[in-house]
Amino acid sequence: MYRIGIDLGGTNIAVGVVNENYEIVAHHSVPTGASRPAEEVIRDMGDAVEAVLVKAGVSIDQCESMGIGSPGNCDSERGVVARAYNLGWFDVPVCAMLQERFGIPVRLSNDANCAALAETVAGAAVGCENMVLITLGTGVGGGIIIDGKIYAGMRSAGAELGHMLLVLDGEPCTCGRKGCWETYASATALIRQAKKAAADHPESLLAQAEEITGLAVFQAADKGDAVAQAVIDQYCVYVAAGFTDLVNSLAPEMILLGGGISRQGERILAPMREYVMNNCFGQKDGAIPVIKAAALGNEAGIIGAAAL
Repeated sequence: MYRIGIDLGGTNIAVGVVNENYEIVAHHSVPTGASRPAEEVIRDMGDAVEAVLVKAGVSIDQCESMGIGSPGNCDSERGVVARAYNLGWFDVPVCAMLQERFGIPVRLSNDANCAALAETVAGAAVGCENMVLITLGTGVGGGIIIDGKIYAGMRSAGAELGHMLLVLDGEPCTCGRKGCWETYASATALIRQAKKAAADHPESLLAQAEEITGLAVFQAADKGDAVAQAVIDQYCVYVAAGFTDLVNSLAPEMILLGGGISRQGERILAPMREYVMNNCFGQKDGAIPVIKAAALGNEAGIIGAAAL
């Protein structure tokens, strides 16, 4: 039997047919067109499912279930996207709508939760019962797996890990609070920190860059730019400080880092591990998890949704 996974994003809808080994056997994607009514987007989701079934040479009768990973707050019990601001969705019963069309069980969870689940069934955390996935992008996303299952909390509102407080009355966050971890540890934050450093140090290669991106900061450091390296060093501390809070509160077996910045590998992971070991409760004798990069990349959303 197969499962269908749908990774619903603000830009694209990616759909895959996944086999019993959690391998994607066929893939199809279409633009989301998020400015349209939810009913139109969900119709296109269904059309994409039909297209990917044709690609896979599989009928819907050979599929035991369908899963959806969506941004925003997802009420998994009711199968409803409660609040997804970048889609403009509020209380959208997406599971019921697709279940009516296809006649198989449909499950829903937040996209970061799906990515975390995917890593436990097919990625870097296979065999790990308790882990946390952190994705660094526009914001800081988080997924928590406890005893092999997604932890979502009351009304599926938990695991908003980017909104742990890091600095009291610090940088303003999109959530309305000040000083959230996201405002210091996201890729967006790294760029902001680099721009400030460039303004303060006109001699830096950062000040001469046509555009300051996350990658540009690492490239400048590769060329020996001490200002860029200092930005990276401080950024690693911000990320690792949040990791340390997760270790102290959850004691996971593993913390995985995802997002484009994770491709820097040991360059950033090694100092983060050292910070956690030196600062967590009990220091080197504490419950120090494995800290490494996530493995599945863009496939995680589909595989995790299918695994729901």
